[in-house]
Amino acid sequence: MDLNIKITDMAGAYIEHSMVISNFLIRVGSQMQDGLCRIFGDNVQYRWEVDEKEVTVIPDVSVNCRFRNRRGNSFFNNPRFVMEVLSPSTEKYDRGEKMELYRRQEIDEYWIVDWRKKQVEIYVLDYEQDEPKYYLFRTITEQNRNELKIVHFPNVRITFEELFEGIDYAPESP
Repeated sequence: MDLNIKITDMAGAYIEHSMVISNFLIRVGSQMQDGLCRIFGDNVQYRWEVDEKEVTVIPDVSVNCRFRNRRGNSFFNNPRFVMEVLSPSTEKYDRGEKMELYRRQEIDEYWIVDWRKKQVEIYVLDYEQDEPKYYLFRTITEQNRNELKIVHFPNVRITFEELFEGIDYAPESP
């Protein structure tokens, strides 16, 4: 897979996209403020060397436990957790190139949040014959909302209701 990562223009993103990010940052950030890890929104970027090219990516949310390893707003190490909130313009990128990049960087946990469906896909990293691979741990919807958890940070909690607070979006009918 080609990892020629490009920064995608988010102009015109729905306000609900930002609300999900803010809800997560507020709830989870307050629980992590005295710990060894910190939570960051989409104002930080990660720079990695991939296939002899420098790649820059800006996740919607990341949790980094070595946050002092940076220059300006750029990190050169790997976060432990990344969350991407889908938008119509970024869904293919978030599920494809970005997910592949995160897998290759061996990021422990990757959430894909679809605010339109009110759904969270939780992927965890494991290894198959020494090769990192993401496995779908669980898909969370209204029906199993009580199963929402951050796998690699079990003492940090956010409920389904907190994550989607203020999201009253109903898809338009065709």
